[in-house]
Amino acid sequence: MTRTHYKPLFRSTIGFDSLFDFLEGAMTNETATPSSYPPYNIEKFDDDRYIITMAVSGFIKSELEVVVQESRLMISGSPRKTQEEGVYLHKGIASRAFQQTFNLADFMEIDHVALDNGLLRIFLSKHVPESKKPKKLEISEDTLSGKRTEKRLLSSE
Repeated sequence: MTRTHYKPLFRSTIGFDSLFDFLEGAMTNETATPSSYPPYNIEKFDDDRYIITMAVSGFIKSELEVVVQESRLMISGSPRKTQEEGVYLHKGIASRAFQQTFNLADFMEIDHVALDNGLLRIFLSKHVPESKKPKKLEISEDTLSGKRTEKRLLSSE
């Protein structure tokens, strides 16, 4: 298997060290792969709104926990231990503990969490502050600072 090296990209990027470490780990199977239990969907509505829907049938609200810490969303469930009654001929409904972790992009926020009919829905949206949004700068031809720089360059020749 060919290993991908991201070191050349460090020359043109700033602040993405953890992303490249994650990608390198994923290429070498050093990071844990997400579990398929419980099943979930990730829906994108537009560039800034998402919903994670997780099938958690059999869990009640008090058995579920949704935690955001920095740029990580952790969802876990721990069913209460109940004494099983009867003998199962087939047991296809899982009732085991789980933990799912999602890495969130910058400025992603959890807007709302809802549990309805065995589906846990997490509504997320990106809220980029005005100070972080791109802004177009006007280029002028004759500024005072530009003339000073021009004079300084001419006098140093």
